[in-house]
Amino acid sequence: MNDSANKKQPHIQHYADGTASVMRKAVVYTELRFYQRSDVLYQLTQVFCQRYLPRYGDRTVDQMVQAARSTKQNIAEGSTDGQTSTETELKLLGIARGSNQELLEDYQDYLKRKGMTEWFGKNERFDPLHRFCQEHTHWDDYRPLTARMNDEELANMAVCLCHQVDKAMAKYIERKDREFTTEGGIRERMTAARLGQRETQRQIIERQAAEIAALRQENARLKEMLKEAGEAG
Repeated sequence: MNDSANKKQPHIQHYADGTASVMRKAVVYTELRFYQRSDVLYQLTQVFCQRYLPRYGDRTVDQMVQAARSTKQNIAEGSTDGQTSTETELKLLGIARGSNQELLEDYQDYLKRKGMTEWFGKNERFDPLHRFCQEHTHWDDYRPLTARMNDEELANMAVCLCHQVDKAMAKYIERKDREFTTEGGIRERMTAARLGQRETQRQIIERQAAEIAALRQENARLKEMLKEAGEAG
């Protein structure tokens, strides 16, 4: 089967004056719930590292903070660059997902090293934590809790958030990949935008021609009325 049969025309945006644009609709990444959770993870990781990891002589602190930062920064950059390049967007989102996975491993390693339990499945503390993380995506909701949580509780909260970010990002990346497969990239959008612009110009010309023809008919009618009125007088 010809691959072009599976393609669909990209949805083309237009400026206020009607000019076609090759840019995709901007993604407001701050409204993406997995971005919001990645910001929570960044803030939470700084609190965790400052409180429970040595300030000097342990590279884990820098690695964890950098992994948390990389996750949210690459989501932001990828979503912004996605207006012009799906390839760049998918690449940066992939990096973000990898950084989030690295952060997850660090928290899980901490729990193992300290002989602490990772909450999941039928653990009685897992469901309330999981539900809270599902329902809250802003740091202001978490900040009051961190002051009275111990390292096991903070680490498990971070692990839960990492899993939720990963799951949401996997679905988002798949959707973006499908859009690219069916609509193409920037070249296809440029072609569609040019064709759309030509079609718009053709429609304008046709409308103007119809208006001119109507005016001519009206002008001829008025002349005939004036002629008849003169003959009657």
